Amino acid sequence: MPAHDSPITVLRPAAPADVPAVAAIWRTGWRDGHLGHVPDELVTVRTPESFTARAAERVGDTVVAVVGGEVAGFVVVVGDEVEQLYVAAGHRGAGVAGALLTRAEEVVRRRGHRRAWLAVVAGNARARRFYGRQGWADEGPFDYPAEGPGGPVTVPCHRYTKGLLPG
Repeated sequence: MPAHDSPITVLRPAAPADVPAVAAIWRTGWRDGHLGHVPDELVTVRTPESFTARAAERVGDTVVAVVGGEVAGFVVVVGDEVEQLYVAAGHRGAGVAGALLTRAEEVVRRRGHRRAWLAVVAGNARARRFYGRQGWADEGPFDYPAEGPGGPVTVPCHRYTKGLLPG
């Protein structure tokens, strides 16, 4: 059965054992949405090893979606920012991203924030359409300071926000 025919998506906190799957999804998804839209300096340092290291560092801030026993996607929430949201290519279009984004909004709300935000690379039209459909407002362009080896790398992004009702 194709992965996206599975009706069951389990959301749970990430565990260290999830790091390889999260890193692989992150790298593939990042390349899909960022290549051609971010400085070459950032592309050069986003190696497979860098995604593994970053996934390991963020396990405590990560929620994974499990479909059919495999990690199908993940979301990382830091403070009031939905910092990362990626879904494996075989699970895209099946509602996994929407479920993860809803969980991220709940996490931000539980932390006492009334508004969540995220950055989307300006050229990532697919992601920008997705967030718009999910009720997020595009507040316009800004320069996002992405992690680089020698300090931040400026990435042209759009800031999306969503007001959160008290839960």
